[in-house]
Amino acid sequence: MHRLNPKYIRIALITIATLVMLLIIGGFIAYSKREAILQNAISKAKVKAKKDYNLDIKMASPHFTGLATVAFSSITIVPQNRDSLLTINHLEVSIKIIPLIFGKMKLAEVNMETGHLNLTSIKGVKNFDFIFHKKKDSTAVRKKVDLSDIADNLINEVLYKIPDDLQMKSFLISYTDDSSRVMLNSTASIKSGKLMSTIKVNNSDTTWHFAGTMHPSDKNIDISLYADKGKIVVPYVQKRFHATVSFDTVTTRLNKVDNSGGETRIYSTLSARNLVINQKALAVNDIVIPQGAIDANIFIGSNYVSLDSSSVIRLKKLTATPYVKYTLNPVKIYEVKVNTGWINAQDMFDSFPGGTFETLQGIQVAGKLNYKLKLYLDSSNPKDVQFDSRLDKDGFKIIKYGRTNFSKLNGTFIDTPYVKGKAMPPRIIGPANPNYTPLEQISPDLRNAVMTAEDPTFYTNNGFVEESIRKSIATDYIEHKFKRGGSTISMQLVKNAFLSQKKTLTRKVEEMLIVWLLVNNHITTKSRMLEVYFNMIEWGNNIYGIGEAARYYFGKSPSELTLGESIYLASIVPKPRSGLYAFLPDGTLNPRLSYYFNIIGNLMEGHGLTAHRDSSVYGLYTVRLRESLRRQIHPSDTSNFTRLMKGGDDDDNEAATTAVIPSPPPAPEPEKKPNFFQRLFGGGKKKDTTQNNEPKLDTAGKTKKQIRQELREQKKLEKQRQKELKDRGLL
Repeated sequence: MHRLNPKYIRIALITIATLVMLLIIGGFIAYSKREAILQNAISKAKVKAKKDYNLDIKMASPHFTGLATVAFSSITIVPQNRDSLLTINHLEVSIKIIPLIFGKMKLAEVNMETGHLNLTSIKGVKNFDFIFHKKKDSTAVRKKVDLSDIADNLINEVLYKIPDDLQMKSFLISYTDDSSRVMLNSTASIKSGKLMSTIKVNNSDTTWHFAGTMHPSDKNIDISLYADKGKIVVPYVQKRFHATVSFDTVTTRLNKVDNSGGETRIYSTLSARNLVINQKALAVNDIVIPQGAIDANIFIGSNYVSLDSSSVIRLKKLTATPYVKYTLNPVKIYEVKVNTGWINAQDMFDSFPGGTFETLQGIQVAGKLNYKLKLYLDSSNPKDVQFDSRLDKDGFKIIKYGRTNFSKLNGTFIDTPYVKGKAMPPRIIGPANPNYTPLEQISPDLRNAVMTAEDPTFYTNNGFVEESIRKSIATDYIEHKFKRGGSTISMQLVKNAFLSQKKTLTRKVEEMLIVWLLVNNHITTKSRMLEVYFNMIEWGNNIYGIGEAARYYFGKSPSELTLGESIYLASIVPKPRSGLYAFLPDGTLNPRLSYYFNIIGNLMEGHGLTAHRDSSVYGLYTVRLRESLRRQIHPSDTSNFTRLMKGGDDDDNEAATTAVIPSPPPAPEPEKKPNFFQRLFGGGKKKDTTQNNEPKLDTAGKTKKQIRQELREQKKLEKQRQKELKDRGLL
């Protein structure tokens, strides 16, 4: 064995001894000057807080009580011209020496007594808004933000500020606004990696507990939140989101954090037991999730945040792999993917949360199902949004219906319609109803007009029109609101036959699922669905079924309806209770409907559904309202015609995504009166180049002011309708 040269050993020992001596000397100097260093650091921190955030920080006699322990007392933090934010009577902080040598401050121990974090928002003035309004340095050079670095630094900062040992006595957190106050009075301790904390809510008998393991240095945290008795109701959610959220236990676990390749990866798990959500936009009743969890693997890059596809959602017996990515720049891009893989169909139906899909409760099925969803939207070109949603089946069949027997559509049944939550008189849907009309006895023109306006591919689609849904997503994104729906005739039928009229997210999903069951399992035929649809939907105020509607408006049977009457009836499907507004007091239709008639008529003619292109606006001027109804129409009612023409969802009915609700063309300028020479020699009257599809203004008996007002109203209406046509891809 080769022995080291004694000379080199002596040199190494001398070097080590010198370094140790320097460390001792440096440590002695630092120790002797530590009070001055502390005061200087605190002074700089106060100046920076005042400069950057307008915070006034005060504390009494900060001093060292040990080698690396600092004691503070009477700490106050007050934002300028705001309520006091934080007060702490006594605080002791110990810092680990080794990390400090490498420039990182890691808390070793924290002892705190009697503190109060006071958050206020009174008359729009917040005492914590400094967090969002840091003073900007006008001389600073703006650098490109790297989200990955920010996330990594933030996680490390937070974890390093969690001490290995903690003793916190009586720390109050309160939030006060103009109408309410929430108070959380807590105590906490961390000892040997074990966290124990109690929180008393609003000085009541309700007590929350945090418990679990806490090893922040190892980035390993596993904590549960639960209550002594009853459920934990999350405060502030009711006021902010008009929702109530409660649970028995929530557990969160941080498994691992790493940063490499320009990406910060956070591996975590979140689970809840007996989670209850009540929000009227989600569901009519409480949504109850007995057991749910998600393994959330969050990946953060330089310009994106994503929920990686390695994440897993667990809901009872159902598992799914989600993928969500939000890219911030250079343009915003939204990506969503969901895949359940092939699972037992019964497991999927059994895993629906309580309070949702009530018509499906108790259903028994066989076979396997696989759901896939894909969405890609580039904000720079939202019209090219990609959307694909499908539920594939393998040997799927319904063994037994649950709460609702969907095969009732094949026979006579009782339907109770609702208007704004109020039940109307029940009606028989079947031959026992004298107004019931079999499909073959309904005018072909009416069938074709309604399908052209509401669902042109009714007989060939599977209950959904993906292209229409795709356009709806694009329109809603552009308009920043839910402006366009997603209903086909099949979906409208299901809503009317089986579901409540409450507009909620779960009802819409339930509606789509029932349509899938009806069409993919051949529970009924398309023709039968169309027949029930015509005999069930509302056609006017308390007018249900086409038999009743044909007699109400025109005193005819459905088989006698003309093309013009059929197109009119198709126009009122989205807003049936506005139907009479389309008529003038003499019983004729408002000429502004001519544009709608031409659009529907031309589409029907293009598909061979009418004999030829009609030059007389497809029967618009031949439509006459039943005489006994005309006296119900007042001239001022025609101003409400705008409501009919706007279409879209309302309390009357949901407009289909494929519905054609066109706008009238520009109104013609009023014809100028010929002058004296024109009247004398003729030629003053120009050739009428107005096309038949343009609305004509009836000026008889009207003043110039009334004519101008009607022209302005027509122009305004035309702009609205042109925009809607463009949104629907018809222009």
